[in-house]
Amino acid sequence: MDLETREMAITRDGEETERLLLEKGEEGGGGGDGSIWLVVFSTAVAVSGSYVFGSAVGYSSPTQLGIMNDLGLSLSEYSLFGSILTIGAMIGAIMSGHIAEYMGRRGALGLSDIICIIGWLAIVFAKAAWLLDLGRLSLGIGMGMLSYVVPVYIAEITPKNLRGGFTAVHQLMICCGGSLTYLFGTIITWRILALIGTIPCLVQLLGLLFIPESPRWLAKRSHDKKFEEALQRLRGKGAHISLEAAEIRDYTEMLRSLPEARILDLFQRQYTLSVIVGVGLMVLQQFGGVNGIAFYASSIFVSAGFSSGKIGTIAMVVVQIPMTTLGVLLMDKSGRRPLLMVSAAGTCLGCFLVGLSFVLKDHEWLKALHPTLALMGILVWTGSFSLGMGGIPWVIMSEIFPINMKGSAGSLVTLVSWFGSWIISYAFNFLLSWSSAGTFFIFASVCGVTVLFVAKLVPETKNRTLEEIQASMNSFSTEGK
Repeated sequence: MDLETREMAITRDGEETERLLLEKGEEGGGGGDGSIWLVVFSTAVAVSGSYVFGSAVGYSSPTQLGIMNDLGLSLSEYSLFGSILTIGAMIGAIMSGHIAEYMGRRGALGLSDIICIIGWLAIVFAKAAWLLDLGRLSLGIGMGMLSYVVPVYIAEITPKNLRGGFTAVHQLMICCGGSLTYLFGTIITWRILALIGTIPCLVQLLGLLFIPESPRWLAKRSHDKKFEEALQRLRGKGAHISLEAAEIRDYTEMLRSLPEARILDLFQRQYTLSVIVGVGLMVLQQFGGVNGIAFYASSIFVSAGFSSGKIGTIAMVVVQIPMTTLGVLLMDKSGRRPLLMVSAAGTCLGCFLVGLSFVLKDHEWLKALHPTLALMGILVWTGSFSLGMGGIPWVIMSEIFPINMKGSAGSLVTLVSWFGSWIISYAFNFLLSWSSAGTFFIFASVCGVTVLFVAKLVPETKNRTLEEIQASMNSFSTEGK
């Protein structure tokens, strides 16, 4: 049986499984009483890493003056300290997929925590710029690994009807980590703030002792007994897991017949759609201006006519967390595609309003509208991005690649994301110097293209098993052979 025929068989088997489960009155994947609590606990442990991610990103903003004064750093030296996090994240991204495949999802999470703890402690005890930078680089490496492993682990342990919302908690915790670190940084010293950064790492390390490994990874590694035990624990003692287990086994067995995956294998025709969707969403997410707006929000507000950026930045925090929470709640109700298109359209409108505010700045009779329009645009952008574009690309990335390609694909997609992040953060100030209005109109155009990209190419993955999603996408890519 060739690959395409076997993938079609998997899809048909998935549909038959769904029919049988519905006849029994069960939801896809089964679930006994209390089974949801282990999934909730495992997700909570995993997203402790997301909080680490957010706190690492948010650390450099409130600590700038304290670090520069205490260690005597110049602005260029502090800029190196801030930007080296992204370099570390790219290194972590390259390693993340292969480490997660070799050590398992739990092993990769644990290693990431250890690397992040080393980074935080290096910052705590830094007496010179080199140790400060080394600690920040270490944090970046751990963060780059976490940005891939967390959503993949959550996607692989949750039932299909809950997968989207649970995976989106990753982005919610990133928001919480960044926002709370910014607020804590205004009242405590930078060394104490770095020491506090180790706490979620330690919490996750302890929690990893009590959560199961990904059943799909165990099946791939031929740990059949552990696979069944992990799946049974996640679905509950009274759950009927035989059909779900059979589907995972069949798909894994089919993948075993394929040669060992390399990163170049991603560019075979059968994976074309998955690569285009995964990489495309990350490129559009980054080039929609996320890191330029997030890293330099204060300077944008000052440029827009505010005396200080603090009011605008606090307003962003107030909008960000509730809208991210709303996105989590809507993920498995509205579906990924509608939420992504609404989110991208909103970010387009927000960037357009900010660009328009800078145009009005040059017209004396409309100058009074300039700050209000800029604040409104940034808040519209923040709320819209938090609703979907912040988290859904990572959810979809965790769903669309077959498990034999997930390591290579995860490394590629995460690397693309962090490389795009570095380009935008580095170029943003130069773009603003060139044309403030033009910069935001470019971002608005990218966000508009995102709406079309999602409408044409991104599949709806709500209420479908990972095996059904991957089989249908790969079958689509092989049509016309």
